[in-house]
Amino acid sequence: MTENVWRYQPSAGLTAGQDLTGYKVEALDGAIGKVDKHSAEAGDAYLVVDTGVWIFGKEVLLPASTVTRIDPDEQKIYVDRTKEQIKDAPEFHRDKHLGDPGYREEIGLYYGIGGPFGGPFGGTRT
Repeated sequence: MTENVWRYQPSAGLTAGQDLTGYKVEALDGAIGKVDKHSAEAGDAYLVVDTGVWIFGKEVLLPASTVTRIDPDEQKIYVDRTKEQIKDAPEFHRDKHLGDPGYREEIGLYYGIGGPFGGPFGGTRT
């Protein structure tokens, strides 16, 4: 039920082998941080974003489906969520959660079908 949230939208513009580490991430209402880690694996694609001072140096995990556009010239990634929606996501701890299927399911439900955002890619704008 949540597998689509872990895939980049075809319109996002991700090219094969593209390294997104260090790209700035823009929510609908402003900057949220920089990509610290990303995965482009089929069915398991995500971004780990270091939020810096925005939410006290925490990291957030964003499923690939939240990415609407990648601008390689500006090194920016645009996501279809507000800062508040991202801040309210289930808390992320890299060491605990990257390999945890239960956490992935929780994130998938939050951002995807059945979560507060609905839509085929978890992406209706609010």
